[in-house]
Amino acid sequence: MNTPHQPQPTNDTAATAQAPSKPLDVEKIRADFPILQQEVRGKSLVYLDNAASGQRPKHVIETIERVYEHDYANIHRGVHTLSQRSTQAYEDARVKVQHFINAESEKEIVFTRGTTEAINLVAQTFGRSRLKAGDEVLISTMEHHSNIVPWQILRDEIGIVLKVIPIDEHGAFSLEDFKAQLTEETKLVSVMHVSNALGTVNPIKEMTAIAHERNIPVLVDGAQAVPHLAVDVQDLDCDFYAFSAHKMCGPTGVGVLYGKFKMLKSLPPYQGGGDMIENVTFEKTTYAEPPARFEAGTPNIVGGIALGAAIDYLQNLGMDNIAAYEHELLEYGTQILSEIPGLRIVGTAPNKASVISFVLDGIHPHDLGTILDNDGVAIRTGHHCAQPVMDFFKVPATARASFAFYNTKEEIDRLAEAIRKAIKIFQM
Repeated sequence: MNTPHQPQPTNDTAATAQAPSKPLDVEKIRADFPILQQEVRGKSLVYLDNAASGQRPKHVIETIERVYEHDYANIHRGVHTLSQRSTQAYEDARVKVQHFINAESEKEIVFTRGTTEAINLVAQTFGRSRLKAGDEVLISTMEHHSNIVPWQILRDEIGIVLKVIPIDEHGAFSLEDFKAQLTEETKLVSVMHVSNALGTVNPIKEMTAIAHERNIPVLVDGAQAVPHLAVDVQDLDCDFYAFSAHKMCGPTGVGVLYGKFKMLKSLPPYQGGGDMIENVTFEKTTYAEPPARFEAGTPNIVGGIALGAAIDYLQNLGMDNIAAYEHELLEYGTQILSEIPGLRIVGTAPNKASVISFVLDGIHPHDLGTILDNDGVAIRTGHHCAQPVMDFFKVPATARASFAFYNTKEEIDRLAEAIRKAIKIFQM
């Protein structure tokens, strides 16, 4: 059954215009998410771990069920009906992604296992074919490990130099900080759009323009941006953009690397196997054009189709509407949590997404997370795969509440109440 927030299936995959601006009906939206209707330890669930992974609406769950029950077969090589159906749905999803981020062509959309593989793909293709010893890759202090370790591996193998943009006490850097790090040896900028640990939104469009003045390509980790902001890769003008389905109402195990077609076409394959070839002999293999060149083997077929369904759902709500509502939650949560004695918010950049990381005097984040779970409140605790950020702020870990469009101010009140209860427990 379709709800008001579950668009009717359509064969017109180009029809992905944003829904008109309107306040979100959050109660109706919450009814679309079966997992939110449960109790945890006798309390109604408050799920505030969206930066780690979002939840899925019925529309996505039912799409997965329908494909497996009615349409599933391997894609691209079959002439029978089920293969044709699955192939069409999978490629329709690619077009939906294209329009969702406003790529110029569906050929610029490479399906991957997620943001991590997308960044590794660039490191192993662009990095190995374009970089040499002494060349610099510029990242920032706030990067997720997925945008640090692949470049360290390349550094250890071929001798590139990894340079880091410093951040300030608010968890941000300025364009001047960025410019100061660029040199004649800088051959790639690889930065996150939104920090998963701090919520900081970086000025990607301006950074890209500055880098391009020096003919430096730009890779953007968009994992935390795509679920919360309207992203237009042509407007940003970045050369690569990576994100994951599971943070945007889709399944795990599938993600996207956007790349400008001219750039993708110039790169060697990432992996070898079926479907990425043009012709194979024992003497020589020629490779398919992008995106097939980078999609060796049987992909996550149902995952790709379900990502398309997630995009349908988000488009129906409107990304601008989602961003406006989540900003309300961020402002409310910042105000409420700031009133708690002994609580310090880590990451106070003026431009933030809906993430609040914090520490409490005398209470380790892991202990806090356990106590909150007893009240049915799910948050994330730890270093959030951003240990250099923790080192910068001189904390071993933080507690992190991250909000999505299906969360409410009442749930933030539940979070604050549970934190106050934890403080009392530790004061006994």
